[in-house]
Amino acid sequence: MLFNDSIMPKISRKKETYPISGDLHHYLQDHQRLTKVPITYQDLLRYDNTVPLYDKLNQDTLWVTVFYPQNDMDWIYYALKMIYSLLKADGDVSVMEHLYVDRVDLCIYGNTRPFRVRIVNRINDNFDYFYIKNADASRIYGLELEHILSPNRISYLVADQTLIEEHIAGIPGDRFFQDQLHNGHQNLTRLAKEFVKFNERCFVRLLGDMHANNFVVDVTPDFDELHYRIRAIDFDQQSYEGRKSIYMPQYFKQNNPIIQVGLKLMTPESVRQYQTEEHALIATRMRSARYQVQDLMQAMTKDTLAPPAHVVQLKRDLAEHYRSTQFEASRSMGDLVRASLQEALHPGI
Repeated sequence: MLFNDSIMPKISRKKETYPISGDLHHYLQDHQRLTKVPITYQDLLRYDNTVPLYDKLNQDTLWVTVFYPQNDMDWIYYALKMIYSLLKADGDVSVMEHLYVDRVDLCIYGNTRPFRVRIVNRINDNFDYFYIKNADASRIYGLELEHILSPNRISYLVADQTLIEEHIAGIPGDRFFQDQLHNGHQNLTRLAKEFVKFNERCFVRLLGDMHANNFVVDVTPDFDELHYRIRAIDFDQQSYEGRKSIYMPQYFKQNNPIIQVGLKLMTPESVRQYQTEEHALIATRMRSARYQVQDLMQAMTKDTLAPPAHVVQLKRDLAEHYRSTQFEASRSMGDLVRASLQEALHPGI
């Protein structure tokens, strides 16, 4: 798990967005991910003013708060509350009675330019977020694989070409490394172990670009200790890039603080043990959702999710990594995901 600057991954400057195919649409329909909504991503682009959004330390977040014309705002905010009820309460509009839209933010630095909606309960001032984005097949496959193969459940819905996602709570990885990693209150051995397991989850299912800006650290106090879980929050780079190292968080320099902790506290034998444990857990999850995984792979193997040159390069890298000929017949990124799961886990999918 040693960081090596000479092989630090480089991400394509702009990833292409891939539409939802017929096979993926059928999968989403069969597994209750499709819905109808009164407002789309394109509707939210009708704002007429913005202001920069600053955090509690008065630092620019690179998000902007958007404002809508008065004749549009009431309808847009009501529609957003309806979407929230679909995401959180299966469309039960009674949950809307005490809710209001506090603000709508737009991310101006990402490829997908997502909207983030802040919903507040006026009775107790409790708040929540959800996101509205342009639907991208790569991201949807990433969300599904996360939902099935990781210990985390993911709530999202698709309406035509609009993607609606719940907020994934946690401390942003870069901020955790900067402010809390060495504050004397963390169990660094447990944290390093979780990073090893997170690294394996990403690599086995080919989720790329997991540097510290794209995951959060969820810290849960146990009765005598702290429990950690690292959760991906950006799934745009699911099975897209051609270089193997892009799917291994251990090679991103932004993750170097936790890498150094692991080098100090873990032996190669313990790392292999944690890798084996995570493989076993993923295999167990796959057996529990065998038919859903088969349905997902059936759609994914037929989809185009990356340029052909990326598929060829990744096929070569994975064959060399596993020392296996199993990847030779792969013609798509979906084929490579399936072969990677079979090679690492041998679940017989």
